[in-house]
Amino acid sequence: MSYLGVGVSPGNVPVNNGTVTKVIDRKIRVVELVLRCVICGLGVLAAVLVGTDTQVREIFTIQKKAIFTDMKALVFLVIANGIVAAYSLVQGVRCVVGMIRGSVLFNKPLAWAIFSGDQVMAYLTVAAVAAAAQSAAFAKLGQPELQWMKICNLYGKFCNQVGEGIASALLASLSMVLLSCISAFSLFRLYGGGSKGKNGGDGRW
Repeated sequence: MSYLGVGVSPGNVPVNNGTVTKVIDRKIRVVELVLRCVICGLGVLAAVLVGTDTQVREIFTIQKKAIFTDMKALVFLVIANGIVAAYSLVQGVRCVVGMIRGSVLFNKPLAWAIFSGDQVMAYLTVAAVAAAAQSAAFAKLGQPELQWMKICNLYGKFCNQVGEGIASALLASLSMVLLSCISAFSLFRLYGGGSKGKNGGDGRW
């Protein structure tokens, strides 16, 4: 049971539900901030690695330069990671400001906006990594049926750096997916306020 906002556990030990909730919310906010910083860093790293990648080869006295704009999937990867990095930076600043002000809980409209934004970014990064990985596989392995040569045999350095960029983008994508799960939890728990007392007021939710 509960009295004046204080729940009583089965062992008759008073548990302040509001305090427990605030502690959990702060931990979630810290994890969110760390993930957003990681995503921002990895996004910038992936965009820089792929966007600055170039290699020149001389083929029959003709110089051929390989750059990321030669493959539309890599252009998409650079743009997507740039967007995600900027988005994560803005959201990271929001987290820091919220923690400084001491406002941990947020209202439902803001929670919906964050949830929607995180979902869009998660889908965007997954799509970009999938497209880039497929193009990289064709460049590495070729496609004999279509007479597509193994480009990486000619531009080894270029392919290696692109691979590093895709790996960074993959880590950013996985972190974004995890973050979207956290934002979903933060959103839908706002709708569970009426179920606190169902477990005997033991402070669990």
